[in-house]
Amino acid sequence: MINIPKGTKDMLPQEAYKWHYVERIARATAGAFGFKEIRTPMFEHTELFLRGVGETTDIVTKEMYTFDDKGGRSMTLRPEGTAGVARCFIENGLSQGVMPMKAYYLASVFRYEKPQNGRLREHHQFGVELYGSDSPAADAEVISLADTFLRNVGLTSLELNLNSIGCPKCRAQYNKALKEYIGENLTSMCGQCQARFEKNPLRILDCKEEKCKQVTKNAPKILDFLCDDCRAHFEAVQKNLSELGIKFTVNPGIVRGLDYYTRTVFEFVSTDIGAQGTVCGGGRYNNLVEEVGGKPTPAVGFGLGLERLLLVLENTNGLKAEEERVDYYLAPLGDSAKALCRKLAYTLRRKGVSAETDLMDRSVKAQMKYADKIGAKYVVVIGDDEIAKGVVSVKNMADGTTEERTIESLKTL
Repeated sequence: MINIPKGTKDMLPQEAYKWHYVERIARATAGAFGFKEIRTPMFEHTELFLRGVGETTDIVTKEMYTFDDKGGRSMTLRPEGTAGVARCFIENGLSQGVMPMKAYYLASVFRYEKPQNGRLREHHQFGVELYGSDSPAADAEVISLADTFLRNVGLTSLELNLNSIGCPKCRAQYNKALKEYIGENLTSMCGQCQARFEKNPLRILDCKEEKCKQVTKNAPKILDFLCDDCRAHFEAVQKNLSELGIKFTVNPGIVRGLDYYTRTVFEFVSTDIGAQGTVCGGGRYNNLVEEVGGKPTPAVGFGLGLERLLLVLENTNGLKAEEERVDYYLAPLGDSAKALCRKLAYTLRRKGVSAETDLMDRSVKAQMKYADKIGAKYVVVIGDDEIAKGVVSVKNMADGTTEERTIESLKTL
């Protein structure tokens, strides 16, 4: 027997309705905010992620699925959605269109990491990207979209953590202070942090190793090093969120795991799945488009793992999705009735009404059990007598009542 690869998961037919529920609300919420769907390839040139995501990130150094194609070109299965959207924005000249450009995606992403609650080697993300506006109001709009979506799917007990990691100008000053603070303790830190020390010391703050967290727990706070412009932007973001009635906590420890972030970073956190509690994260990335070959373009967005979201919803009994049900089950008695039921089912289906009929040569009793298992709303038993009279009883499975109808009228449902 060939088993499923480690870190992947089948979505079974009886579970699909949960995904449909979340995806439907994602599309509706994004649409309400004026965001339209964008789809990019599942794999890109590896250079895109090296330049966009950052060579010092865990994703690039440890987690990417990279391979050479038959032409000898290095390709990578997308480990996140934002870099691909940035490439698409540049290549398709979207900067020449209406600004801001608002786009969302529902996409699978691939990371070779230790499987954990709500995080798989192939998992799925809902993400949004807003290009062209440097306004703090754009940050607040993206955050409010995430807040609205999470509330719409059934989460209410979430905490929004907010921080600013500044721009390259104030980041340079902070990096200097951080390196001085870490100083002689560097040798006691993990190899990854030692490698980051010179290239990107800010990433050290995102390390999950306990010995590294002990070194950095009293490190200088980047908020104390923000330049005037970044400080004013961060204060304006907070003001915009307060005006919208969105509660938040300023958390200087949030730096996010990707190199492209500038200024605003944020996370929506739940404690219902233990230590792995972040269900949504994002921020501003004003340098990304230029970094991957385009003209300087401000941008802000977020990414949200659907597996993790579903896990939280199930743990908190917040999942209000209802399993998809069949409208009509047509139960035939005899060969003539089977042919009629197949024809009626086909007619109803073409009208957009879901219908099923027997394909297993079951008895009437077995068919009724089957209809109940698939959640059929109505059951119609058709035999020779019903065909002769042209009249059938339509049973409402919810309350047990029946209604007499002509067979011909079933075609017009």
